[in-house]
Amino acid sequence: MKNFNLDAILEAMLKISDRVSDLNFSVGRPPQVEVDGQLVPVNFPGLPRLTPYQTEMIAMHMLRGDRELTRTLLQSGSVDLSYSIPQKKRFRVNVFAQRGTYAIVLRAIPESIPTLEGLKMPQELFNVPKLKNGIVLVTGPTGSGKSTTLAAMINQINQDFAYHIITIEDPVEYMHRHIKSTVNQREVGSDTRTFALALRAALRQAPKVILIGEMRDVETIEIAMEAAETGHLVLSTLHTIDAAKTVDRIVGVFPKDQEPQIRTRFAQSFRYVISQRLLPKIGGGRVAVMEILKSTMRTRDYVMKGETEGRSLTDAMHDGLVDGMQTFDDELERLWNGGVITKEIALAYATNPTNLALRMTDEPTAAPQKEGESMLSMLE
Repeated sequence: MKNFNLDAILEAMLKISDRVSDLNFSVGRPPQVEVDGQLVPVNFPGLPRLTPYQTEMIAMHMLRGDRELTRTLLQSGSVDLSYSIPQKKRFRVNVFAQRGTYAIVLRAIPESIPTLEGLKMPQELFNVPKLKNGIVLVTGPTGSGKSTTLAAMINQINQDFAYHIITIEDPVEYMHRHIKSTVNQREVGSDTRTFALALRAALRQAPKVILIGEMRDVETIEIAMEAAETGHLVLSTLHTIDAAKTVDRIVGVFPKDQEPQIRTRFAQSFRYVISQRLLPKIGGGRVAVMEILKSTMRTRDYVMKGETEGRSLTDAMHDGLVDGMQTFDDELERLWNGGVITKEIALAYATNPTNLALRMTDEPTAAPQKEGESMLSMLE
């Protein structure tokens, strides 16, 4: 590790491609970058394979001697933090123990705040920043761009309204400037111990908008619903793959005897559930596919009373095109027809592959076209 300049190594790894999303340091492998969802090794002289000592040194460098972060890592086996190359690049970092050694994964955070226009969001999502209250959830697997979507929504509110906005993140990713709004950003670990504590305090800090990095536990979900019911706009994320699973997750974290009450509260407080996935495009890069569940009389009724035969949220979204709703499978069929993705990819990511396969028996109706960098092929 003599003359080991970590910042120089990170910068060199980022130059491998303009679509690097993550940087990976694992024992027994060379440093790696993730490009379009695939890991690519980066060869450095003297670093053919990382040793346990080297990954531990990288981890310690990231922790910067912070006792609280070090204690969290030793006690729980992993820790989230932010790291920056001054004046150049910021990262969201997770350091974790595995087989007695440390591994480090860094998510590259774009310097500029994303915009709804720049991300080519569906037109319906331009209505989210205009909301005055309620819950908006952005869901999807890790690395699907949830934080970027939320940052674009906060950015739009910041430009359009003179509000007090509080974000609670682990760690803080996009650094918002005060524009029309005043934006206070709190980081779990350094500014507050938990999401729930910060969220409870936020109710006394007179915000109009609250962003919660992730709704991880029953207490956070409970307070988020309380905030939405008392006139706040609450934006947050969940690691669920579609709208129906999101409702199940929200209801499922509470005791069974509370299910009717929770269903009623969530039905009344949610405004949108936006689920997103990143798919490989024909010719390289990735495209974001979004499912949008909007609060309407029909969808509120299905959330409140539960889905049954002939009463599915997927059907409601499929029929709700005029209201701005859309399903994953309808979007997959559209992208396949447009020559953006292959049939195999569409079926692999479909909610109902059998039904989608029946709709895709013919050749695509349009010749392959070059889709613009829709969303996050470079960001997430």
